[in-house]
Amino acid sequence: MPAILSCTDGSLYARSIYDHTAWAAARLAAEVHVLHMLEHPEQRARDDISGAIGLDASAELLNELVTLAETQGRLAQTRARAILEVARAHLTQAGVTKVVLEQRHGALVDSIGHFDATADLVVIGKRGEHADFAKLHLGSNLERVIRTCRHPVLIASRAFRPIERFLLAYDGSPSVVKAVDFVLQNQLLRGLECHLLRAGNIDDQARYYLDETAGKLRAAGYAVTPHAISGPAEETIARTVKEQRADLLVMGAYGHSRIRQLIIGSATTTMIRTVSVPVLVFR
Repeated sequence: MPAILSCTDGSLYARSIYDHTAWAAARLAAEVHVLHMLEHPEQRARDDISGAIGLDASAELLNELVTLAETQGRLAQTRARAILEVARAHLTQAGVTKVVLEQRHGALVDSIGHFDATADLVVIGKRGEHADFAKLHLGSNLERVIRTCRHPVLIASRAFRPIERFLLAYDGSPSVVKAVDFVLQNQLLRGLECHLLRAGNIDDQARYYLDETAGKLRAAGYAVTPHAISGPAEETIARTVKEQRADLLVMGAYGHSRIRQLIIGSATTTMIRTVSVPVLVFR
């Protein structure tokens, strides 16, 4: 049975994460594993606290601080359980029949590889609990999660809306070829309208591979509209998503030359940050 890993921190994106997860689970007939990480230790050792406030602090003050740390730890555990139970209720109400809850200590980026190994799809929010929404900053975990995961990552937008058409940004890179193979072989996007875009420098070779890929998708049953548009990839993709009213952007991560590395400012990061639709990313 396919499995989806749904990562949540209880942030404003949590509801959207669960909705995108439920959508994917229905299309894949998959079970869902919900993962919540407690990233900070719930208890601090007395030595750590004394080091922070000075060695001459009174024993009474140290005891109070230790008690406070323990209380905060219990509250964090309670909050984590509540987040997971809300996730279970939301997913069950949305029709997911098998939900497994998992709460771990540590950073998501340090554990995602272990959980990704048994998942067919990873779902995560575009921004987390501490992101700067006004500046459209991405969640601190997101880029490292994409870099680590071997399976596709579905990045949930702020709010879920029905997904009827998707835009596949094609540049011929290995990660995009992987995305095309997934679309051809997997049920997740089956039956949806497909817009296939080649942006950037358009020459005869680019048109040839675009038409070849469109033919493969049509042979698999997709209704495909190819687009070959010259211009900066980031701007062209974002504009075409809006013009074609795409509900989902499908792309490879960090395809060519300067954007091979996972860095702020790359085409992939720009797309994830600026488009208002969910993004399905392949590495």
